[in-house]
Amino acid sequence: MKHDLAIRGGTLATATETYRADIGIRAGRIVTIAEAVTDADDVIDATNRIVMPGGIEAHCHIAQESGMGVMTSDDYLSGSMSAAFGGNSCFVPFAAQNKGESLANTIQRYDGRAAPKSVLDWSYHLILTDPTPDVLAELPEVFAKGVTSFKVFMTYATRVSDAQFLDILSVAGKHGGLTMVHAENHDMLDWMGRRMVDGGNVAPRYHAPSRPGLAEGEAINRAISLARLAQAPLFIVHVSTPVGAKLVAEARANGGQVWAETCPQYLSLTREDLDKPGMEGAKFICSPPLRDTATQAALWQHVQGGSLSLVSSDHAPYRYDETGKFHAGKDVNFRQIANGMPGIEMRLPLLFSEGVTKGRISLNQFVALSSTNAARIYGMLPRKGTLSIGADADIAIWDPNQTRIAGEMHDNMDYNPFAGIEVTGWPVTVLGRGRRIVEGRELMAKPGDGLFVKRATVDLTGQPGHPVPELDPAQNFGANLS
Repeated sequence: MKHDLAIRGGTLATATETYRADIGIRAGRIVTIAEAVTDADDVIDATNRIVMPGGIEAHCHIAQESGMGVMTSDDYLSGSMSAAFGGNSCFVPFAAQNKGESLANTIQRYDGRAAPKSVLDWSYHLILTDPTPDVLAELPEVFAKGVTSFKVFMTYATRVSDAQFLDILSVAGKHGGLTMVHAENHDMLDWMGRRMVDGGNVAPRYHAPSRPGLAEGEAINRAISLARLAQAPLFIVHVSTPVGAKLVAEARANGGQVWAETCPQYLSLTREDLDKPGMEGAKFICSPPLRDTATQAALWQHVQGGSLSLVSSDHAPYRYDETGKFHAGKDVNFRQIANGMPGIEMRLPLLFSEGVTKGRISLNQFVALSSTNAARIYGMLPRKGTLSIGADADIAIWDPNQTRIAGEMHDNMDYNPFAGIEVTGWPVTVLGRGRRIVEGRELMAKPGDGLFVKRATVDLTGQPGHPVPELDPAQNFGANLS
């Protein structure tokens, strides 16, 4: 049978190998990887290009209300478009539960937001804000439907107590779910924030010292300990400190079922960006906050060493106006400004430019950090995240030499926090299930072209977990803890 599409003349890059080959696609899947594919109805010339799995953006906030009640500026159309122009072929935004709401209703609400609009294939991470016993009883059914990960907070009004966290982890561990956590010590942050404001330190720049790295390190250590006791896998989002990254590295080295990510803003920006005239620094308020150049260097080392498995955007788009950052007005202190910044389109070009082009990481590490590791951790391999026979033809073709100055993006934002940075290496074609999503600077896909991705449970191969003596019947006098 003839191929529907061939990608010819390119250099293929996976998480482990780089080699010259052609790809043949039929019915939306990769069916041939060969020295030459010559019988296709349609051909993409990838000469002097790198052909790799499309990116998987696994941490983004799309059509979601924040804890302050502010709706993100991107819906599933603008958000998926921006992700696609940034080299992504799939994304996994959050679906946030409302207080008193069932998880079934949460998913139904977000299905209505995603299905008619997304140009990318998509799934969800749930956000648990009201983990009642009835809600926890729903989790196994949600996992069975293919939504196999969810997030909880250790800070903000929606934070969970340690006891609640243990109950949540226990249910997830028994049924194959992956618990994600925003790890910062709430009381430390609140104490510091109040002291700052009470002392008259209210400008955006004070956001950074109000959220000390100690608060992240303490919470990450506690989260890892709780997950170990509950015998459950754990994913720590947006690690921003050397101490936090080291705790993850140590847990993983000991077999712990722990993964973590960092974000481009922690690798490329610093707290000095908050110290701008007037309220301009509000554009750079995110949590955890931006740190310093020494922290950047340490985080790059953990990215290089593999203790940080992903570099995700944490795209949280709030416009620089009364609909977003200044929903509470402009005459406010830093604690009243919406937290978050855009970055879904810049994630991969920045990582390629700062990582691959500058020699910090290999091309294969880039593929792992941008796509393959997310597919493995979040239950999408072998369908997504790889170039292999039978996989969805989710493919990004990159020009490694194209240089641009970062500027206006395709999101629904009025600023780009990375504007003015020179970036070398850009995606020029993005395919999803063999169809063109982006070609050059043109969107080819239509709203609603994306499909829901039913995900499997987390793969724990090679990560046996930490034993806990008190859970062993041979050491706890035969206690039954099931």
